[in-house]
Amino acid sequence: MLSKSNILKISLFATGLSGIVAEYVLSTLATYFLGNSVLQWTMILSIMLFSMGLGSRLSQYIKTNILEKFIIIEFILSLLVAFCSILAYSASAYASFNASLSVFRLPFDGVVIYMMSIAIGMMIGLEIPMVTRLNEEFEELKVNIANVMEKDYYGSLVGGVFFAFIGLPIFGLTYTPFILGSINFLVAIFLYMILKDSLSPTFRKGLLVFGGVVLFGIGFGTAYAKQIINYGEQKRYKDNVIYQEQTPYQRIVVTEWQNHHWFYLNGNLQLSSFDEWMYHEPLVHPVMKLSQNPSHVLVLGGGDGCAVREILKYPSVDKITLVDLDSAVTRLAKTHPAFLDMNEDALSNPKVNVIHTDAFNYMEKNLDFYDVIIIDFPDPKSVQLGRLFSQTFYRMCYNHLRPNGIIIAQAGSPYYATKAFYCIEKTIRSAGFSAIPLHNQVLSLGEWGWIVGAKSIEEKDLKPRLQSLKFDNIQTKWLTDESMKLITTFGKSVIPLDSGSVEINKIHNPVLHTYYMKGNWDIFAY
Repeated sequence: MLSKSNILKISLFATGLSGIVAEYVLSTLATYFLGNSVLQWTMILSIMLFSMGLGSRLSQYIKTNILEKFIIIEFILSLLVAFCSILAYSASAYASFNASLSVFRLPFDGVVIYMMSIAIGMMIGLEIPMVTRLNEEFEELKVNIANVMEKDYYGSLVGGVFFAFIGLPIFGLTYTPFILGSINFLVAIFLYMILKDSLSPTFRKGLLVFGGVVLFGIGFGTAYAKQIINYGEQKRYKDNVIYQEQTPYQRIVVTEWQNHHWFYLNGNLQLSSFDEWMYHEPLVHPVMKLSQNPSHVLVLGGGDGCAVREILKYPSVDKITLVDLDSAVTRLAKTHPAFLDMNEDALSNPKVNVIHTDAFNYMEKNLDFYDVIIIDFPDPKSVQLGRLFSQTFYRMCYNHLRPNGIIIAQAGSPYYATKAFYCIEKTIRSAGFSAIPLHNQVLSLGEWGWIVGAKSIEEKDLKPRLQSLKFDNIQTKWLTDESMKLITTFGKSVIPLDSGSVEINKIHNPVLHTYYMKGNWDIFAY
């Protein structure tokens, strides 16, 4: 028979598990809706810890019926945690009808997420002091505090493992919150059933009624969560959502309109079947032609397979290595009809070797050499992504290129993120390359750009060499000999820059994501 002290400790272990996962769920939601993962995780976790402190402070005012009130708090937490995703998506859908909904420049869905963080944090903060007080009759102070904190921290470890390996990858943001809510609900019921003789008779009936309402709410929410979240997701996009998936790394969404498809990662457009060749042809063919007869090509990112499709047009290529972190993206590229139509089933070609790992780690450990490296990462919206645009990363690329090797990197927009664009150029040049920017008007993305780096071609010769390239033996939809001259030519910068105003992006000085986030995006939005 479990003692009352052990019952309380088991309960605290369970609530510690639920509490830490709730923090991770809200941080992930904030990243998805608001972007900038480092900022959102930092702020959500900090605000929740601060709110836990407030909850601990408030616990001193609970002087009677502590067990009953602890059970009530668990019931409240059950509802708050279970419905956090639904509330965030519902707020997003509601805000879509009124774009002016914001508080202190924070969008309405962001306001809801941060308010939930405060409310859940305060409820979690009430738990430990209340259990400590309930357990003080069974253990002396130093043992009591040590045991209570120990069980809460152990629960946090298990919660972290659950979120990383089970919650997010298997149940996603749709059902993981309801699992957490159920844990808090079961803790409340467990305490009620085991310790009901210790409960005030006046509270018992009310607790049962409250528990019934919570159980109905969790059941109803679980049954309709997918429909509600799908509705909220749809309202984030102007076109019909035909595919969505939450992976351990990102939210994948595919939309459709008039037989064309749009591919989004974390709400950011990556490509459209309407005009993707206007992006992928300048990304691939200039460097492939500049390399003359490349045999081994490395593609970093580009899990959609469209860059590989273009590379396969060159008979000299014997091997293509594609490194993409998220296996869900390459699986989509290999199986979804919309992607197979775009990439012509390129990833199933026997010349292609797909590796799922972090590109930075791959470049550190890999011993192969390449004729061409094509870098097609998402935009550097965070410090984490920024390291893939760093001097260190480009130096590793330099070391993995053969003597006449060529590199090209997706560099964002030279007009909407001017400082970020030229920061990438400057960083590539600092890694030992001769460098030159390219740009093209991609209808679905706006004005977009790339940086070409050459290992053995002098910088003064790069532009003439590129402009003299011929594409008559390569089947393209947009790129021509004449357009090659156009994409190497820039007018005056929309935002005047001097060379000293842009720093090199380094791992220990990650300036790129700041340049990107402070870009001229309001011009594009307008």
